[in-house]
Amino acid sequence: MQFLAGRSCRLELDRPRIMGILNVTPDSFSDGGRFLDPGAALTQARAMVAEGADLIDVGGESTRPGAPCVSSEEELARVVPVIERLVREIEVPISIDTTKAAVARAAVAAGAEFINDVSGLRFDPEMARVAAESGAGLFLMHTRGRPERMQEDTRYQDLISEISAYLREGMDLAKAAGVAESRIALDPGIGFGKSLAGNLEILRRLREFHRLGRPLLLGTSRKSFLGALLHQPDPRARLHGTLATVALGVAAGVTIFRVHDVGPAREAALTAFAVHPYSSPQ
Repeated sequence: MQFLAGRSCRLELDRPRIMGILNVTPDSFSDGGRFLDPGAALTQARAMVAEGADLIDVGGESTRPGAPCVSSEEELARVVPVIERLVREIEVPISIDTTKAAVARAAVAAGAEFINDVSGLRFDPEMARVAAESGAGLFLMHTRGRPERMQEDTRYQDLISEISAYLREGMDLAKAAGVAESRIALDPGIGFGKSLAGNLEILRRLREFHRLGRPLLLGTSRKSFLGALLHQPDPRARLHGTLATVALGVAAGVTIFRVHDVGPAREAALTAFAVHPYSSPQ
C-alpha cells in the first residue's frame, strides 16, 4: 500500500485522504479575504479537521487564472503566523502552497510537513534544494506558465503525454536534489493551462498517470471548468460538480483530494472507495 512521507510524518494512503484548502489571501477565486486573519484561519482549520481533513494546505498567493504575483515578503507575512498557530493547535499535518523557495523554507521551519508547488519546481530554481534539505514531502503539479498568463494557450499535441513528461521531469529534478521518491506525489493540474475539453480529458484518463509510480493528488474543487460545464458562475455553488469529480478520482485510483468542502468531499470519497477500493486492479 502506498504512503507519502512528510518532514516528520507519514501519510498512509490506504483510503482516500482529504487535503483542506486554507487560503490566507485577499483574492483567491472562491474565498478570498475570508481567512486572512490568523484567528479566522485557525477557526476554519479546526472546522475542516472536525469534518475529517487529513491535512491542511495553507496558501498565501492566489493561483487563479490571471492572478498577479505577490512578493515573498507579503506571502511570508500571510502564511507564517498562520502555520505557527496551526501546528500548535491542530493535530493534522500542514502543507504550504507556494512556488517560492524562501516561503517554503520559512513555512517548513514554522512546522509545515509538505510543500505544494503548483509549478512542479519550475518557477524557483532553489525549490528542489529547499525540499531536499528540509526533508519535507513534495506535491508537484503540472502547469503551463504563471497564473497571470497560463490560460492564454491551452492547446496540446498530446495532453496526457505532455503532462506526464512534465511531471516526470519534475520528479527527476527533485530526486537529483536529494528528495526521496517516497516524499513525492503528483498532480496533473486541473485548470492550470487547460481548456474545458482538456480538463475533462484528464479526468477521463486519470489512470494513465499511475505509470509515473507515485501517489496522485486531484484538485478540482469549485474550479471554473465546473462553472462552464454547469453554467454556474458562483464558485461556492459548484459543490455537486466537485463531488462528482472526487468520486471519479477515487474510481481511477487517486488517493489525495484538495478541496474546500471537506465533509461532503470525504463522504463522497469514502462512498466511492467502498465500491472501488484501492486493492482492486488499477
